[in-house]
Amino acid sequence: MALELEVLPKEKRVQTSHAPSVSSLANGYWGVIKKGTIELSAEEALYLIDIRNAKVLDPSSNEWHFNEVAALLDRPKLMARYLTFKDWRDRGLIARPIPELAGPYTRSTLKKYPAGKFEKPGFGMSARFYADDLFSVIDDDETAKALYAHSWFGQWATYKAEQRGRLGKLDIYETLFLMKHAGLKLENANEKEVMKLALARREDFHSLFEVYEDWRLNGFVLKTGFKFGTHFRIYFPGASPSAGEKWMHSQHVLHVFPRASRLLISEWARAIRVAHSVRKTFVLAIPGQKKGKKGEGAAKKAAHLPHASSSLDFLLFHRRGTDIENPKTGYPRYLMLSLSEEETLGGEQLARSIEACKLAGLELMVAIADRETSVTYYAVHRIEIPGSEYEYYEIEWVQP
Repeated sequence: MALELEVLPKEKRVQTSHAPSVSSLANGYWGVIKKGTIELSAEEALYLIDIRNAKVLDPSSNEWHFNEVAALLDRPKLMARYLTFKDWRDRGLIARPIPELAGPYTRSTLKKYPAGKFEKPGFGMSARFYADDLFSVIDDDETAKALYAHSWFGQWATYKAEQRGRLGKLDIYETLFLMKHAGLKLENANEKEVMKLALARREDFHSLFEVYEDWRLNGFVLKTGFKFGTHFRIYFPGASPSAGEKWMHSQHVLHVFPRASRLLISEWARAIRVAHSVRKTFVLAIPGQKKGKKGEGAAKKAAHLPHASSSLDFLLFHRRGTDIENPKTGYPRYLMLSLSEEETLGGEQLARSIEACKLAGLELMVAIADRETSVTYYAVHRIEIPGSEYEYYEIEWVQP
């Protein structure tokens, strides 16, 4: 049966009151039905024209095509929204408008990481700072070796060849952390001077150090993530370079995404794909994103939903076992943020989207349409670091 739709140009609306079309669309959870008429969103109308060959007529019986309807119903990032909506629907899954968000639901997950605590070395340390390289060197062989073995700070001797050399080399994060929390003394600089040099090299250094410091204080080991296109790689509490084969390879990488920064979508996707290809979990930090207050009631959360969810695009239903979830018998699982390959993603934008999901009790699904109109999905899961007041997130490449 061919679907028959009506376009009302003056009202900028597409609907249908054609009884067979109303029945077919209502059964598939399309649009909003009012007094026997189904009103369609822009994405729904475009999908029905594109995929279901719907015929669209105006009051003068002129037929409207895809681009004409898109121009009438135009809105920001319409094609990104349409392509991600289309892909979700093509998978047999249901996407509904954000205003239908009721919540708060209880469908988000919180993954807890192991607890730990930084233990200050019981010996003194001194080093020389090399400003051009943002490195410090400990040339006392015993001190360098003890620090490396105690809590895996710096690189003693040569990487993966510890029989070659005797120096201890500390990067800029390790240098500042040890000066601040473990009494490291530099022969040629103080903490304030080192921080000033680091900030001159990169404006977001404060944000990166804040994250590094938080994880280190809670017992984790952070080393450079340079080889994986991220800021740090993570080892869980108890990790040591002398603890055997199980600590040779990290299982997680950490990327810091300050609120004021923007990241090209292709760079975002590349970093996550690299982590996935080497079987590492991609962890995202948004500095300053603190944990919600305990005991916040459902009513208070619900009051924040309309404002918080304004940055998102669709309410997504998924699967429960082999069944497709729907608005009649189930609940949504995700909120979708629709993007295209050529966009940039801002830290503030992502933080608002995550906050909306937290208030709604749902998880965030970032959907990216590339230039070939294929869609890639990334699920965002909250994680908890015991002892930390901040929130962090695992980003998982998924196939819905």
